Amino acid sequence: MPPNRFTRSFASNPGDGVQNSCCRDGGEKLRIGMESAIGVSRRIEDRMDPSRAAALHELLGRNGPAPGPADPLPPFWHHIYFWEPVRPENTGIDGHPKTGGFLPDTGLPKRMWASGRIKEFAPLRIGRRGCKKSVVDTVEAKDGRSGPLAFVTLRHEFTQSGEVVLEERQTLVYRRKDAPAREPLPAPSDETASVSRAFDSSALFRFSALTFNGHRIHYDAEYCRAVEGYPSLVVHGPLLALMLTNLTAEFIGGFHLFDYRAIAPLFANEFADFCIRESANGADSWVRGADGRLCMSAKATTC
Repeated sequence: MPPNRFTRSFASNPGDGVQNSCCRDGGEKLRIGMESAIGVSRRIEDRMDPSRAAALHELLGRNGPAPGPADPLPPFWHHIYFWEPVRPENTGIDGHPKTGGFLPDTGLPKRMWASGRIKEFAPLRIGRRGCKKSVVDTVEAKDGRSGPLAFVTLRHEFTQSGEVVLEERQTLVYRRKDAPAREPLPAPSDETASVSRAFDSSALFRFSALTFNGHRIHYDAEYCRAVEGYPSLVVHGPLLALMLTNLTAEFIGGFHLFDYRAIAPLFANEFADFCIRESANGADSWVRGADGRLCMSAKATTC
């Protein structure tokens, strides 16, 4: 697909058109809004306060001293920086910033983190000013088996001292409120190494605070059940990805590319196995839920 294009694709019923999927309620106005969002950008600067890295170090229960000023930031820890603060009146019922600003209004209320990729050229350094430039790269509307879907892909570029040190692509998926859950997929069981861990409600609240993530599925159990239809609090997708990137860095000593995809939610207090297996050019990793389902899969390459 060419870059910077609004696309319409269909798993079935191609004659329905975008107006009958994510644009059902807003019609042409909503479609135009989605299309015009492509290329919208924003820029956020951050002094990269060492105390945040120290707080995450403790939250994760890592051994040894926390990384400090001028130390390299561990992989994926950049998510605790470059916050997007908004006023309460500019947040939606789900706790996220309202769509229609930087992120387009897709007409679908249920947002989840779908997938992403990070490409590291050099580590970000703690305590040094950094800049994050974000661009809405693509918007894609689909009709899937579970109903209408919209995918919004963001492109992020991180710089320090005028040099690009990290690039990231992030894809968000929007679904209708009553969209059914997907059938679970079995996770592999041939890992070389694994770490088991569960996150309680306190850990999820603290990670939400560190990432300035207001999404209520991570801390409001009643909202989870009554509005989003989840049985319990949902563990953050970025937290799962962070666990896998850190496991990968320890296992193979670093990487250049890291691709990951969210498959199924992991819930609070549920023990999961964070698994890794060496591959020809790096390592494959995944998160396996307590019932054996695949929650996230990832692939790291060293060159």
